[in-house]
Amino acid sequence: MANIIIGRNPVMEALKSEREIDRLIVLKDGEGSIKKIIGKAKDKKLPIQYADKSTLDRLADGNVHQGVIAYVSEYEYWDVDEILKLAEKRGEDPFIIILDGIEDPHNLGAIIRSADGAGAHGVIIPKRRAVGITETVAKASAGAIEYVPVARVSNIVQVIEKLKKVGVWIAACDLGGDTYYDSNLKGSFALVVGGEGKGVSRLVREKCDFILSIPMEGHINSLNASNAAAVLMYELKRQRDMNSSD
Repeated sequence: MANIIIGRNPVMEALKSEREIDRLIVLKDGEGSIKKIIGKAKDKKLPIQYADKSTLDRLADGNVHQGVIAYVSEYEYWDVDEILKLAEKRGEDPFIIILDGIEDPHNLGAIIRSADGAGAHGVIIPKRRAVGITETVAKASAGAIEYVPVARVSNIVQVIEKLKKVGVWIAACDLGGDTYYDSNLKGSFALVVGGEGKGVSRLVREKCDFILSIPMEGHINSLNASNAAAVLMYELKRQRDMNSSD
């Protein structure tokens, strides 16, 4: 399935954003928020096709569609420079998430959702050995993909070097580092989160300015990648908010 968004909330967020939508397919006699989606689509003069549940089930390929599917333009990745310019435009220090090999689309979607909530300016992912933006990612992000810029790059190490040259500190989430809540995360920062099971690669870790660790009291020594990313993002947000109120 190429270039579709499924589910009521992701579709509504796409309608609210500037995402180019080709057409909507909605459940016949749909109730509740489906009517709001139809109204929004009509306001934007988008083509709407009504279908029965079996047709939507087939188009969604087994995914939960909640009675609505949107066919959209292919996702347009951002440049890293554009993410930096976005921070500058907002008058804020850059706050970027770098993902080193996330392969699970649900994890990527969840990280993008947390990035939106924490106020990050963008997410950077590699082109190889990692998931890109798919309909599953869009669904898992609950619509946040429409608001968080994502850049897809050939070489994460080179991007880190570039960010360091413009004054961005690079902190990786990994074992054996400083406790994250005892670390100074104020200023321009990029947080690096490694892939599921593998963590941050050796070359990427060596390029980071320091390592942040999350203390674990239970029997498992690490969190899921998206959970770890959320913990660090919101600690960075907390410190930025404290700094802005000083």
